[in-house]
Amino acid sequence: MIEGLRTVVYPVTDIAAATAWYQAVLGRAPYFNEPFYVGFEVGGFELGLIPDGTPGPDGATAYWGTADINAETDRIVGLGGTLHSPPTDVGGGISVASIKDPYGNQFGLIFNPHFDKAKVR
Repeated sequence: MIEGLRTVVYPVTDIAAATAWYQAVLGRAPYFNEPFYVGFEVGGFELGLIPDGTPGPDGATAYWGTADINAETDRIVGLGGTLHSPPTDVGGGISVASIKDPYGNQFGLIFNPHFDKAKVR
């Protein structure tokens, strides 16, 4: 079952420069800062940066929360989605997956045990 929006990830070409820019835009430091991923907590949601992928208007992926990423991936693929990236542990107990919808859009799923619904405002 989809629980709600959790994360939007933006691909960037220079993660250090993008981290500094988003830190200025958001007025806060990232809570997670590694060469492969930078995460900012914003109003209970996450804005993430990745150093791979292609920046541009089609580059961001919204990740929808789920308590069972494997079952939800299977369910959505069964409804006609195409597996783009299987459920993958990205560290800290967090797993992500992505599915292409029947129209070619990327639909992201995330299991994040650290997500605090009480922070959503």
